[in-house]
Amino acid sequence: MSDLTFKEVVQKTNEVIEAFQKVEQRDWGVEGNMIELMKQVGQLSQNVMVFEKYYLAKRNENPNYNKASKDEIGNELSDILFMIIRIANHYDIDLESAHLKELELALKSLKG
Repeated sequence: MSDLTFKEVVQKTNEVIEAFQKVEQRDWGVEGNMIELMKQVGQLSQNVMVFEKYYLAKRNENPNYNKASKDEIGNELSDILFMIIRIANHYDIDLESAHLKELELALKSLKG
């Protein structure tokens, strides 16, 4: 799977979204997607803070506390991408084109 294009990753994500939509209790809509995105960003933040040792060392002794790792950070980043794709779908946005356009604008602004 590592050789997939961005379009193929989005397509595969859309297959998973369709499967979820069949079992979810209700349509999330853009509001539900935004709430979930913010939740995932919060979980990413917590994992980064724990991984980078911003919290008291005593928290490491608590087995119920989140044991952050690069794998957990990667999982949260993946969950965020999943939600971004859902939001892009809601607005019928080609995420690849939008991102490439923003990269071009950023490069132009750096060149002056």
